[in-house]
Amino acid sequence: MIWRCTQDLGPKLAWGASIALLAFGRWQHGRACACTYFPLPPVNLSYPRPRLKPFSLALAVIAALGSGGWAGVGRAQAADLTPVAPNRGGLSTVNTRLGPLVLENGYPTKATAAKLYDELDFQRATQAYLWALPAIGFKALYDAQRRTLGTANGEVLLFQNLKDKAGMLTPNITTLYAFSFWDLASQGPLVVEVPAGLTAGGVMDIWQQPITDMGQTGPDKGLGGKYLILPPGSPAVEAPGYRIVRSPSNQVWFGTRGLSPDKAAAEATVRQHRVYGWNQRANPPATAYKSVGGRPWQSAQPANLDYWRMLSELYANEPVAPRDRMMFAMLAPLGLVPGEPFQPDARQSRILADAAQVGELMARTVAFDKRTPGVTVYPGKHWDYAQRFELDQESPDRKRVQLDERSSWFYEAIGMSVGMQGRIVGFGQAYLEASKDSQGQWLDGGRTYRMRVPADPPVKQFWSITLYDNVSRGPLITGQGAADLSSRQTGLVRNADGSVDVVFGPVRPAGAANWIQTNRGQGWFSYFRFYGPTEPYFSKTWQLNDIEPVGR
Repeated sequence: MIWRCTQDLGPKLAWGASIALLAFGRWQHGRACACTYFPLPPVNLSYPRPRLKPFSLALAVIAALGSGGWAGVGRAQAADLTPVAPNRGGLSTVNTRLGPLVLENGYPTKATAAKLYDELDFQRATQAYLWALPAIGFKALYDAQRRTLGTANGEVLLFQNLKDKAGMLTPNITTLYAFSFWDLASQGPLVVEVPAGLTAGGVMDIWQQPITDMGQTGPDKGLGGKYLILPPGSPAVEAPGYRIVRSPSNQVWFGTRGLSPDKAAAEATVRQHRVYGWNQRANPPATAYKSVGGRPWQSAQPANLDYWRMLSELYANEPVAPRDRMMFAMLAPLGLVPGEPFQPDARQSRILADAAQVGELMARTVAFDKRTPGVTVYPGKHWDYAQRFELDQESPDRKRVQLDERSSWFYEAIGMSVGMQGRIVGFGQAYLEASKDSQGQWLDGGRTYRMRVPADPPVKQFWSITLYDNVSRGPLITGQGAADLSSRQTGLVRNADGSVDVVFGPVRPAGAANWIQTNRGQGWFSYFRFYGPTEPYFSKTWQLNDIEPVGR
């Protein structure tokens, strides 16, 4: 028992009482001791068995050390020697951001442990949501193509117009898309024959990392050629005349776009691609092409338990890269283990569903309120680089995965390639994004805005501006149709100096020649695309103006 003297007991008397009690106790045991008495400094007493009776010894010590002899005792008549529990003994409470947490002798109580494990698993799952966005984007597109639109692996699906692209994340409305999926584990190595002409595309793994570009930004540089994609861990293959690459995942995605300004010519070129198995190379079958045909579908990552079911399905037969193993370790207590059935119990399901909901909102914030250094294109303006990460999704210094950068992009968009990075003068695409107006306020479908595109945009091919729903991230569809404008559109009105004035709003203002309709009560964001960006884009000697509110 620790004893503390009240303020009425003189300090010397307190010392005396403490040492006396110490002597009394240790006299009984007859051995040396070293004890600490709060608030006194440590006292080390080593002594042989005393000849004085213990009570006499106690009185002698008190008399020797007490302030003013027995007068000190008289002044301390009201003193209370109160027993106080040790700081680490019994129950204690720690106030945290989770609320009060109760400990028992320093250990979490059963209720505290349960609360902390719930929070631990929830926090891990919210971060796993951000981490898995590219993979679930791949899986969502695959499921839509295979299950919703009935397109088998190896068949090519064409996305030809606004209705076809309505379920896609931030598609451009101008060009034709063509997609196909392949499973290297069950179907063997893949061959893609690329025609010469105006196309740009490539093959990606399940994390939407490019395995190779094809077409104008690929090794064939628009001249065409044969590509052979090998599975992970398979033997090397001798294949003269083929460009050979290896995928880190079993499932792969081939995608391309037709870039000819003539839509019929663009489709004719795209349809010349051939997709077949390496084991069919002696007599390749004709590649089947299908059209979406305006059927409804969607590929946005879900914000519920389906997100985790999709991740489990995707990794039913996939190798886990070293950089992803830590995240799967965090998901294991929640019942998600690669290659094993996903059967979460009620607690796991509740936490995973809650984490998907919050994770989606975190992703939305990371995407639309970017905080990545260097993301702002022009100082003092509100255009951001939509894509700001390396092809392997790791920082150039190889010290980290670019988690926020890739989360921002893959929450909004699909696919990545050398051409989509916007780093090649005269080829590929550059993407600038705006979700705020010139005053830093969110773009609102109920308000009217204007923007002037300066003369001589730095593009070798064309430019476009497209508006998207900030919740679905799909095309903003209004009574006008597509919320889109491009330099290829007939009827685009230019000013005398070559600049273009664009007006956005729910109602067309009088005299507005280039008007893009928006919907009241609906937020929106925009992509400005440069197809074949030229030097003034990179040097920023040509700059895009902000979207300005009208009448605010």
